[in-house]
Amino acid sequence: MKFHSRFFLALLFTFLLHYAAASKGKPIYIRVNQVGFLIKDIKTAVVMSEAPIKNKEFAVRDVTSHKNIYKNKLNDPVYEYGRFRYCYILDFSGLKKTGKYEIIVDGNISYPFRIDNDAYSAIADSLLLFYKVQRCGPTNPYLHGPCHLSDVARVIGEPNLGMVDVTGGWHDAGDYIKFLSTIAYTTYMMIFSYEFNKDKFGFDDDHNGVPDILEEAKIGLDWLLRANFSKDKLITQVQDIRDHDVGWRLPEYDTLRYDRAGIEGIGKDQIGIYSAALAIGAKVWKEKFHYDEFANRCLAAAEKFYAIRNKVADIDTSTSGFYRDTKFWGKLALGAVELYNATKNSKYLTDASVYGDSAKSDYWWSWGDINSLADYRIAQHIPRFSEYIVNNLKAFNANKNKSIFKEGMAYTWGTTNSFLGIDLQNILYKSLTGKTDFDSLAAYQRDYVLGRNPWGISFIYNIGKVFPQHLHSQVAYFHNGYLPGALSAGPAPESILKHYDIKRTNFKYDLFNSDDIKYYDDRMDYITNEPTIVGNATALFVLGNLKNK
Repeated sequence: MKFHSRFFLALLFTFLLHYAAASKGKPIYIRVNQVGFLIKDIKTAVVMSEAPIKNKEFAVRDVTSHKNIYKNKLNDPVYEYGRFRYCYILDFSGLKKTGKYEIIVDGNISYPFRIDNDAYSAIADSLLLFYKVQRCGPTNPYLHGPCHLSDVARVIGEPNLGMVDVTGGWHDAGDYIKFLSTIAYTTYMMIFSYEFNKDKFGFDDDHNGVPDILEEAKIGLDWLLRANFSKDKLITQVQDIRDHDVGWRLPEYDTLRYDRAGIEGIGKDQIGIYSAALAIGAKVWKEKFHYDEFANRCLAAAEKFYAIRNKVADIDTSTSGFYRDTKFWGKLALGAVELYNATKNSKYLTDASVYGDSAKSDYWWSWGDINSLADYRIAQHIPRFSEYIVNNLKAFNANKNKSIFKEGMAYTWGTTNSFLGIDLQNILYKSLTGKTDFDSLAAYQRDYVLGRNPWGISFIYNIGKVFPQHLHSQVAYFHNGYLPGALSAGPAPESILKHYDIKRTNFKYDLFNSDDIKYYDDRMDYITNEPTIVGNATALFVLGNLKNK
């Protein structure tokens, strides 16, 4: 009798467990910006489920007190994503009380986030620290020693030249190649960020009397001047594809450190961004530091190369397949307008206007598509140029309604940089017009990068609750994944990924990959999980502008 009773109780217990599991149903995933929101922000999250959610009420509760502060209903699902046929948007924009919160949907709890005008105040410091890791040469780098002190051993095509000094600068990404185009863009964005808002970018955490962002930008300016290795010649790339073929190592132990080639090149595209970075640097170093000698060197180099723009090819094709532009008008316009700002010579503004009108709206943002920077700078003198930025934002705004995640443009290689570029353009537009027409569009892009995405991950290392642990970075690999402030490139379309044979081992987020869009937190994935100096420069401007003064 005792045996039968025990057997019956065991069966009953098993049945109850099975019933509980069945009644619970499939898991629900809540995706929200893990950093948080400014008090007046639009505040939304996404809920993904493979089955309909019966209890459509959600609550936002205080993390400390566990009291529900806000309640509302889930909107009916009108979107699908991957295997998740039921995707809901929840809106809690009405919650404007400062605090730390989490969202509850049908018993499921989101990652915590803040509502606070100070929510973003520390992120710019972290993003800037990334550049100390990327430093090359005798520049006091972080997480590794001085490296590549023989840059470069030779210049390809110049057999009689011997070694040329292009030490310094920043490694471009997870490897140890350096590029003129990306160093020039990064340098420009740092100095532009400071000029755009000195209150938010004038922080001096090391208390040496120099804003940290300008101290870092000087690394770039010095390298750009060295890149001019002969009268009218530029080094546009340091090291070739062999860098990728010798295994993972810290830069100071690079087996090729005494055999790094320099690649010579020039084009109107390179001249544009090179002149822009040096011209804005000349202006700031003269006005801020009264360092006339250095400022004059920068301006002289900018003017010298701008003067030969019509004697060179439209596009520099010297680089070994990396960062090759398809157009040049926008970069040339940026170079011209920055030369005007530095000299007040009206011929440069005339050129900038012509080149800006030739560039038009590019309807994009990437390392090569930065027309809106030129449009903004020209619009400060010729207001109609703001319309080119408006054209971009209108197109992004129309695109966002195609998906529950409200992406403003198509996925690409470097998606996070592109999405944050939409925010950047909105910041420029608001500065010119004072209008807030596209604030919700911008908020969706920012939120996407910081956790409101299918994988529920903040794409910036150590920002938010969940972030990439296995970035494609050799320095990070030798420090257990640690790479402060690094922005992962983010999800990419299968149409790009299928062309590359990447040997991945981490499929933690595969459940949230769709047939079309995928992300892998895998150290071998140089498409979706590699940080770059360009992506971080865009993020630095955007998230730095969200700091509370």
